[in-house]
Amino acid sequence: MFDGMKRVSFAEFGGPEVLRLEDAAEPHAGPGQIRISVRAAGVNPVDWRIREGQFQQTHPIELPAGVGLDAAGVVDEIGAGVTGIEPGARVFGEGSGTYAEFAVLSDWARIPEGLSFAEAAGYPSVVETALRILGEVGVRPGQTLLVSGASGGVGSAVLQIAGDRGITVIGTAGAANQEYLRELGAVATTYGAGWADRVREFGPVDAALDLAGSGVLGELVALTGDPRKVITIADLGAPEFGVRFSGVAGSMPDALGEAATLIERGALRIPVERTYALAEAAAAHRDSQSGHSRGRRVVLP
Repeated sequence: MFDGMKRVSFAEFGGPEVLRLEDAAEPHAGPGQIRISVRAAGVNPVDWRIREGQFQQTHPIELPAGVGLDAAGVVDEIGAGVTGIEPGARVFGEGSGTYAEFAVLSDWARIPEGLSFAEAAGYPSVVETALRILGEVGVRPGQTLLVSGASGGVGSAVLQIAGDRGITVIGTAGAANQEYLRELGAVATTYGAGWADRVREFGPVDAALDLAGSGVLGELVALTGDPRKVITIADLGAPEFGVRFSGVAGSMPDALGEAATLIERGALRIPVERTYALAEAAAAHRDSQSGHSRGRRVVLP
């Protein structure tokens, strides 16, 4: 009788079709780690970028490999040296191979009261990214920030965190997501032909973030007047424009702590747009790559 778990993995780099649902041995918590029974795993663009092999030169992985970094679940195993958490605790955090029935986390925090597992799984990477790029772009209270591709997970977090800090935010997204951006406190406009002129009508822009990688860096530099005031997390052509590509993660424990604080006082809420079963991981990646999201996509074991 097989004593293991189901997990999503891939044995070669490629499109969503390389993802497989397989039987695998359960992982175990090492020193400084915990293991959770996964109740939900967040779907992030980094997941499919890794699956495509985009990071092999900088962060190589061995194949076959599991998929997923973010998860929420119930603690069921505690590694050596770990204190302050107990079996049965509801946690969210970051680890590896989280599209699975069990996963090991290296960073975690307790899930704030009133948050479901599916919601909680959508926060770790996007909040870390949002906090990091807001710090890197140097935007201050009273200034105006332009966010290109604002309706996804990172955009949803950026809009709310920036607004909470007293920063005016202009967000671009598709026509269907204009009201969503306004609900998050942003001045909203559509992308597409003439979008930069529409932004200019709102007044000067002090800094800009590119979250979608849709070829807008030239316009963002023109709108801010300074490539140092533009950060992208999605356009690998950034150096051509003198723009910084932000890809090195900051402190996940700090991000989880700040996320919990913001959630608890009602300053941050990221909706779950759609959930998928483990067997639907390829569809989750296709949808993530297509963009046009409103909040988060989550895999449920």
